[in-house]
Amino acid sequence: MMKKERAAIYIDGSNLYFKLRSPEFNFPNLSKFNYAGLARWLARDREIISMRYYVGVVRAKNNDIKGQELRREQQKLFSHLTNQSFTIKYGFLMKNNNIYHEKGVDVKMAIDLLVGAYDNLYDTAILISSDTDLIPAIKKVKHLSKKVEYIGFSHCPSIALQKYATLSRLLIKEEIEQFAEKDDMRKG
Repeated sequence: MMKKERAAIYIDGSNLYFKLRSPEFNFPNLSKFNYAGLARWLARDREIISMRYYVGVVRAKNNDIKGQELRREQQKLFSHLTNQSFTIKYGFLMKNNNIYHEKGVDVKMAIDLLVGAYDNLYDTAILISSDTDLIPAIKKVKHLSKKVEYIGFSHCPSIALQKYATLSRLLIKEEIEQFAEKDDMRKG
């Protein structure tokens, strides 16, 4: 009997969030999205050995009403992901000139991609991210005879990640709808 191929799922949380909330997809309630269903669908008949979600954590002062609401919503999302067997890898958000920037997420994702390849934990890394900072890690993973599948979105693909990945797949709204809350599909 042939051994089943092993896949590890790596999701850049803010990248996925903003793509699914974009006008092209318009899924308003992502705290009920079936992330595990999406991961299983992307893995096809491969064994999923790990599902990881990388995100900057919202921190808010007690008197910051909007920040506290964002924090509560993010905590609901984290609980939802944990219930779907995801490991959440936390970065942080840094405010600069009234704009928040995510920090530490790309580095954690790159390290996990490399450790998984070096330790032979997976055969294929399935990567949902458009961050070109991951290209050096992708090149090394491929050099270690592992595959990297780039999962992007049809309305805004990363040409650079497509170039360096072993395989790329661009998702369309109709493929994603099966993982959305039914109310989201009526609103979108």
